[in-house]
Amino acid sequence: MANTTLDIQTIRKDFPILNREVNGKPLVYFDNAATSQTPQQVIDVIVAYYQNYNANIHRGVHTLSQEATDAYEQARKKIQNHFNAAKAHEILFTSGTTHSINLVANGFATILEKGDEILVSALEHHSNIVPWQMLCERTGAVLKVIPMSLDGELIMTEFYKLLSSKTKLVFCNHVSNALGTINPIKEIIDAAHNVGAAVLIDGAQAAPHRKADVQALNVDFYTVSAHKMCGPTGVGMLYGKEEWLKKLPPYQGGGEMIAEVTFEKTTYADLPHKFEAGTPNICGGIAFGAAIDYMNSIGFDAIAAYEHELLTYGTEKLLAIDGLKIYGPKQHKASVISFNIEGIHPYDIGSILDKLGIAVRTGHHCTQPIMDFYQIPGTVRASFSFYNTKEEIDVLVAGIERAKTMLL
Repeated sequence: MANTTLDIQTIRKDFPILNREVNGKPLVYFDNAATSQTPQQVIDVIVAYYQNYNANIHRGVHTLSQEATDAYEQARKKIQNHFNAAKAHEILFTSGTTHSINLVANGFATILEKGDEILVSALEHHSNIVPWQMLCERTGAVLKVIPMSLDGELIMTEFYKLLSSKTKLVFCNHVSNALGTINPIKEIIDAAHNVGAAVLIDGAQAAPHRKADVQALNVDFYTVSAHKMCGPTGVGMLYGKEEWLKKLPPYQGGGEMIAEVTFEKTTYADLPHKFEAGTPNICGGIAFGAAIDYMNSIGFDAIAAYEHELLTYGTEKLLAIDGLKIYGPKQHKASVISFNIEGIHPYDIGSILDKLGIAVRTGHHCTQPIMDFYQIPGTVRASFSFYNTKEEIDVLVAGIERAKTMLL
């Protein structure tokens, strides 16, 4: 592949945190799958909100409230356009992917009946497992798991065997946070719809790397967290088809989500406000929109091409380390490398790398079933973003070699 057209050094200047040192060493940040870093352009939007028009939204006739409302709803429109939702009110602001999933699970508690079946993939984050287990406990529905292969990919022949007229819901991540696997979500969505099931796709790990067109996918629900794509923590979005959002009851009761309240009866507001009770993370929503603007200014095709360069380079360099094993697919993956060194606990490697200024993630990555499948305590995970460099990967490789000499 040809070298990237991105000006990486100029891009890196947008991220103030990349200039700092950790333990006396220049920071090498390879924990992007947990939280990406925030560019100055988004930080400036956050500061501007609190300096210039901090006010509650949708409720005030005064100027600050109107300005805040306009900015917040413009951000919703940006998110709608980015994911190609048909209508702005199909975009719900939430506190993140976990909130979004729980909102849907709570709603389906009024729809599912005993004996109904819901399918979840073996590659899921705990936040896309536990809410469905709780839902099954409440409703008597049965949770079934789409198994994975040793290569870290879903066994699609088994998925088709699990599908039946009893299947009411199917849940799958777009990209695995632990292994980087890119799942065949369009095939999963179409197959589920053929038996009348609804589909929720967890897009938290995909959104930083690729655009999802929710209309082209024909997905029923799609979730994203802003902090994975250069935005702030504590805010995210749930896309839901209008027909489904109208069927589901409100997740929380309170201000903003009502049309009329008496002590005898309450009627609910129209979408999206029906699901947005209370004062939201106004600044977070506005900054989410700014983060999407920033990433689109760089271009997702260019981001994907460069991150693939990093993934290819990093995979080659890491596999040259004696005793290192990479978990997950060799192809069809995002810029995540999950690995172990034979005879060394991943936590010990991560601790030494931190002393060298290198930030990686260690542990089970909230995907304990995956680690149980491989019969390992966890992995070291290096996850790359478009502001990382091949030189930083070289630093990581040298750090791993140093850790080996200290621990073996």
